[in-house]
Amino acid sequence: MIRPLLGRPLIEHRLREVHDRLRRAREELAIIDEQLISLEETAEDARIRSLVSETPLAERDWIEAQRHADAARRSKETTVALIGELEKRRDELLARLPPAAGLGGKPF
Repeated sequence: MIRPLLGRPLIEHRLREVHDRLRRAREELAIIDEQLISLEETAEDARIRSLVSETPLAERDWIEAQRHADAARRSKETTVALIGELEKRRDELLARLPPAAGLGGKPF
């Protein structure tokens, strides 16, 4: 939890850190999404080959491809959760940000 008496410079510093982490997490999510599409297509192709060929090797290929797609899905879920946590942290910091000096806390 953030202490309510943090000064503006410290809150701004923490906001920059959270912003940077949020940006990186969103970039990572975009990459994971692209990889997931490819992995799911590969798994589906392997599943169809496994059904058509009915060989143990084709079935193993399908299972392996599906494992990779499942791992990418879990990675996406973890990254989405991280983004939610970072957005919450950002909102908490913004709520505690005192008005800038000279503005008197009044909207312009």
